[in-house]
Amino acid sequence: MSTPNSVDSATRERLLQSAREAALKAYAPYSKFRVGAAVLGARDIHTGVNVENASYGLTLCAERSALSAAVVSADRPIRAVAIACIDAPPDSSPGSFMPCGACRQWLAELAPDALLLIAGTPRDYTVSELLPLPFTLE
Repeated sequence: MSTPNSVDSATRERLLQSAREAALKAYAPYSKFRVGAAVLGARDIHTGVNVENASYGLTLCAERSALSAAVVSADRPIRAVAIACIDAPPDSSPGSFMPCGACRQWLAELAPDALLLIAGTPRDYTVSELLPLPFTLE
């Protein structure tokens, strides 16, 4: 695996702002925890939101929604992913802002070299930091 992509400060802020704006459109009537994601592909930014379902296992996370949008647009490789959990209290631990395990696996497969920009955390991350031993098929 190569080193993650880097983004300049203007692109970083644009991605985080796109994730925050997307989160405002989330469908989260059960958890009241809106999440937005913005994926930077080779050409464009693709956003996604969490879409909850009364059958909780059918809920779609923002990260997977945005990754799917990039795949549908054939806009790869994915260089960076910004995530914003706008309803997490600002003084929450970093774990409150992190992707779930399923999203980490999606990131490992679809965006292994992406830089992860997570609003509310003190620094950026690599996919391998969040999921050091992903499931793979040879």
